[in-house]
Amino acid sequence: MIDWDDVRYFLAVARGGSVRAAAEHLGVNHATVLRRIAQLEERLGVQMFEKLPSGYRLTAAGEEVLEFADQMEASSHQLETRVFGRDQSVRGRLRVTLAPPMATHLLMPDFADFARLHPDIEMDVLSFGELANLTNREADVAIRVVYERKTLPQNLHGMKGPELFGAVYMSRDRLAAWRAGAPDPFRWIVISMHGIPDWASAGEVRTTDVPFRTSDAGAQIAAVRQGLGITTLPCFVGDADPLLVRVPGTDLHMYGTVWLLTQGETRKTKRVRLFTEFLSRRLAAYAPLLAGLSVARE
Repeated sequence: MIDWDDVRYFLAVARGGSVRAAAEHLGVNHATVLRRIAQLEERLGVQMFEKLPSGYRLTAAGEEVLEFADQMEASSHQLETRVFGRDQSVRGRLRVTLAPPMATHLLMPDFADFARLHPDIEMDVLSFGELANLTNREADVAIRVVYERKTLPQNLHGMKGPELFGAVYMSRDRLAAWRAGAPDPFRWIVISMHGIPDWASAGEVRTTDVPFRTSDAGAQIAAVRQGLGITTLPCFVGDADPLLVRVPGTDLHMYGTVWLLTQGETRKTKRVRLFTEFLSRRLAAYAPLLAGLSVARE
């Protein structure tokens, strides 16, 4: 019998292209990956990888193994979701994936309320830059902003929420100085990997071509609070911050629609149903804030 765990290690090396990448992905050391690959090669009687200076490349035999390994992985995920879907207990683990700003600036109080209502549910809030994959069972519920529903995988079940808008913001003190005649031009504050969105304009203020770059949303918000310049933010972040105000002459921009997503049999579990129904009601109440309609403009 082939050990499924050995196959997992094989897939990690095949997809990562190196033992180091596989070890980091699986959270094990380099030697463990090598040992598992050697076990699988010995059991199958073939060499699956060719070691090159650039990394590990599949042999012809390895390519054949990869095809069946992918099928084994898919079957394993399907089995897990079906078994999980039969679990109707309100005790157990619930993993929710969403973008960091939505967790930090909007939904954490609601997660806390849900956790207090259901103290036997163990919640994992996965707020990374890259959202976890529902199909691979990396999470049970995904909260995503999607411009078009058809861009989502067909195997995901979705509950549609409110529309989400963004705007261009600056510090309230910097706006007051600008209105008093301060001559300094404004910098665009951007997250390095994103740059200035195509839809964004500087409105009535004058901007310099020298940007101020940050690596994450937290630093971006701190920079605009310090009066370094102007930046784009979701309305639920910018409008809720008493230190910030929209840049005069700029417009709202629709980012997309908030969706609550689940996959396969997972959505049938009681704790997933309780959570999605609870959060759907909370999101509906946030509709004016998400649309940028909740506060009077300057």
